[in-house]
Amino acid sequence: MKIRIFFIFFLTILIFLSKNALAKIDNKIAIKVENKIITSYEIKNKILTSLVLSNSEINQKNINKLKKQAIDSLIQLKLKKIEINKYNIKLNNRVQVNEYLNSISSNNIQGLEEKFLNYNLDFELFLDEVETQTMWRNLIYKIYSKKIQIDENIVDQELESYIQENSSIKEYRISEIEILIDENEKNKEKILNIEKEIKELGFENAVLKYSISSSVAKKGDLGWINTKSLSDEISSILKEMIVGQISKPIIRQKSVIFLKVKDIRNSKVENLNLTDLKNRIINQKKNELGELYSISHLSKIRNSSLIEYK
Repeated sequence: MKIRIFFIFFLTILIFLSKNALAKIDNKIAIKVENKIITSYEIKNKILTSLVLSNSEINQKNINKLKKQAIDSLIQLKLKKIEINKYNIKLNNRVQVNEYLNSISSNNIQGLEEKFLNYNLDFELFLDEVETQTMWRNLIYKIYSKKIQIDENIVDQELESYIQENSSIKEYRISEIEILIDENEKNKEKILNIEKEIKELGFENAVLKYSISSSVAKKGDLGWINTKSLSDEISSILKEMIVGQISKPIIRQKSVIFLKVKDIRNSKVENLNLTDLKNRIINQKKNELGELYSISHLSKIRNSSLIEYK
């Protein structure tokens, strides 16, 4: 009897020590970004969170596919945190954070938390990332606010000219996936992988898994956008597409974009609220500029930062 009790006690101690040892291994420092660290625990949590949110199967193949993406994402996150602290940016309200959480949980944030719990994922780490991305957007607009101004007179002139020449205006409801590219990476392979994942997962799930755009808050949905608020390049691409179609990769200086046409409509000019249309054009142009400055600013601080792989 005493031997049995001793054995159970010994086994309990052994399990306890094993768990602690695993915890230490699981939380080793993997990367150092300036004065911030990325642990193996964070990498694991990021990979599994991406798989769970995109409804992907959790297997070794998918984990291996996402490892580099997760590491890149966490490095960007730490760089953003450093810059946010430098400018002393605070999260004054949680409206944008809650909007994002509601958008990916069908307005059921509690259910989302329970999902994290069921998969043994760290919801606080995920929430911290969402908050950081929100503060980062606020930082970009603070730094580049003067450069993200749109001349309303030019928009007025363009609208007036368009209305005189057309009886209707074409609008597209589109979604996007935007990924960063690096001149030193095998971008062709990266793009092919995204295209494969879009086919396997569906566009919206691939958005949650890969997109770095702020539109990820709405699963990539950009809402209704009229051709007047788009660049000539994007407008010409959309004109050749039909509902449900996904564009070929649109390569920019530091990123690649995939577009999906969700719906198309033609609105008669006389039925349009021109003030609303003008505001939408201005907001769309501001958002495009904001994304460009965001990518450029992040690229600059990454190039000047010390990143050590342990």
